[in-house]
Amino acid sequence: MNKTNQANHIYLYMSSIFIASLVTANIIAQKFFYWHPFPFMEGTSFFELSVGILPFPVTFLITDLISEIYGKKKATQTVIAGIFASFFSVLVIVIANKLPAIDYSPLTNKEFKKAFAVTPIAVLSSMLAYLSAQFIDIQVYHFWKKLTKGKHLWLRNNFSTFTSQFTDTFIIIFLLCTFNILEWEHFWGIVIAGFVFKSMIAALDTPLLYLAVWFFRKKFNLKPNEEIKG
Repeated sequence: MNKTNQANHIYLYMSSIFIASLVTANIIAQKFFYWHPFPFMEGTSFFELSVGILPFPVTFLITDLISEIYGKKKATQTVIAGIFASFFSVLVIVIANKLPAIDYSPLTNKEFKKAFAVTPIAVLSSMLAYLSAQFIDIQVYHFWKKLTKGKHLWLRNNFSTFTSQFTDTFIIIFLLCTFNILEWEHFWGIVIAGFVFKSMIAALDTPLLYLAVWFFRKKFNLKPNEEIKG
């Protein structure tokens, strides 16, 4: 397999992980839990999180990696594919919700509806927020990449992620409260917790991004700031 085909295969696999993470995050988003980063703050409402937040750091790491190695256009294509997959999953859930369950179905109509009834609204809110956040992430990432002439990878990775993560968290929680899926009294608690969690993960994944970028540049003989074309 030549280098071009290898690069295309890796891009396909990364995009697949991105899409799977995004769709999964939207489907499981209705379950909330307490996050305990500091033992002395256990039980505080400022650390309530949706389990849907768990796959999200993966999506931002992948888009930053694709932006760095494959360029802005490929990163944008990946985001659009993820949005399409999410809306398709909503269509399937809506149809499944309309079909009556048989007597020995493990999930009854009521149980299925309880689990997935608000999923279309949640996904719509998530997609509006995520679309804004991801395009901000890509734009900010390439702004800093151009400004620093391809140097200081940690700077563009973290600045782009911090900005986009706050945008994503704020918009989605605002919309979920607006649609009465969440109560307004939890708004700032979940926004702050979500942003802190995502920011911590973004900082922690910086070494992984450096390692991945090093691997790609060595494997495909890329110079600093050079991108794979195609």
